[in-house]
Amino acid sequence: MTLTLEAIFSDFDRCGERSYGEQVSQLEHMLQSAQLAVADGASDALVAAALLHDIGHFEEPEPADGADPGTDLAHEVRAARSLATLFGPDVWRPVALHVAAKRYLCAVESGYLESLSHASLASLKVQGGAFTDAQAARFVALPYAQDALRLRRYDDGAKQPGLATPPLSHYRALLQGLLAPTAARDAEDIGLGEF
Repeated sequence: MTLTLEAIFSDFDRCGERSYGEQVSQLEHMLQSAQLAVADGASDALVAAALLHDIGHFEEPEPADGADPGTDLAHEVRAARSLATLFGPDVWRPVALHVAAKRYLCAVESGYLESLSHASLASLKVQGGAFTDAQAARFVALPYAQDALRLRRYDDGAKQPGLATPPLSHYRALLQGLLAPTAARDAEDIGLGEF
């Protein structure tokens, strides 16, 4: 199914106030991620990726509906597949790789693992844990790996209760400007099988 910009905004309205497993809602987390990207001087595409990186969670059942916290629901894969129908790879590819970026940083950066929140540590376990040396080498050589690492940092920092951010509507024009007329309308294989 092809995603539309209106469907994205509708999904934020429908699911944005869900718990994120942290002290912020999913909407607050993604708005904070986008704000961190803007403050970092990121490209519009990377700001969009930061804003939309967790939309795959919107398709998951709420925990009360029986979601198993011990199961990797591959939210990054669902998000990337959806986003690839609307945007170019400079938006969806960092989204596809943001979980891999966490696994990479756990493998190569001293102290990174210990800096993760409780929820990020719990999800790391079901996502496969820290990369092996071979996996880390494959990841860092991928196109958009560096953008995915920047996105990961925004993701990690976007968990501040009560932080003021621009509203979702602030990003409408930015997202509209990134719509790609030649986006991958058939996003069956977006190259996520590296790991």
